[in-house]
Amino acid sequence: MIKTLLLASAASALLAGAASAADLPRRAAPPPVFTAVPVFTWSGFYIGTQTGYVITDNGPIRTQGNDFLTRGNVQQGFRPAQIRSDVDGLTSLGGGIGYNYQFTPGAGFVVGFEADATWTDISKRPVYFSQRQDPAAFQQTLDWLGTVRGRLGYAFDRLFVYGTGGFAYGNVLYRANFFSFTPPNPLAYTGRFDGIETGFVYGGGIEYAIPTDSFLNRFNFIGSFLKADAVTLKAEYLHYDLGSRNVLVAGGLLPAATGSYTSRFRTEGDLIRAGFNYKFSGF
Repeated sequence: MIKTLLLASAASALLAGAASAADLPRRAAPPPVFTAVPVFTWSGFYIGTQTGYVITDNGPIRTQGNDFLTRGNVQQGFRPAQIRSDVDGLTSLGGGIGYNYQFTPGAGFVVGFEADATWTDISKRPVYFSQRQDPAAFQQTLDWLGTVRGRLGYAFDRLFVYGTGGFAYGNVLYRANFFSFTPPNPLAYTGRFDGIETGFVYGGGIEYAIPTDSFLNRFNFIGSFLKADAVTLKAEYLHYDLGSRNVLVAGGLLPAATGSYTSRFRTEGDLIRAGFNYKFSGF
């Protein structure tokens, strides 16, 4: 009988424990884990390179005489009153550095600055022959062009559309040589300027940041070496104006080459270019 009581007590204890466990609240499942998707921002420093095409709009080289004899030569067509010097062509490589700040990551306004330089090597050498067959030879060259510009635009995530403007400078060469009509046409008058001219520049562009999972990033060896955050592709239009300069074309090289002339040169044009930038983290 004692054995029966012990078995009954054990069974009662087990049933009571099971009932107590059933009354306990169930353990809730853990909440889902959400991974934040990184939002692209244009903020940060960048360096890059570009090439392009120059369309010059220099206007004519204008020449006037500075005394009675040379003014008469221009009026009679012995020296050119004006001659065109426009020339178009591809530019060599250039490079730049800049900084952007985006006010709101993802989509928002972006401000920044950029400094760049491009080797242009654009040259024109027009020649004029009068009815007396006394040549006048000119040269107008833009060796390189540099700019320091502000940028303001709007970013649509990885797409950035902007306007730009600022300071422009470049090295120019202006030359004028007037030859005698007497064979063998020796040099009678000459003048030149070789130096840096300054002016202004304005334009606009569009830039796109390549996604990290794009196949294009497989070829981004340099960006990986530099530890760049992103590589961007850009297309840009700039209008530059370096102003005008008067060049004195002095005589005295021959006994009959008295007096002097003044030739006025102007450097202005449009630059269409494409390139890419390596972007680094902003702060």
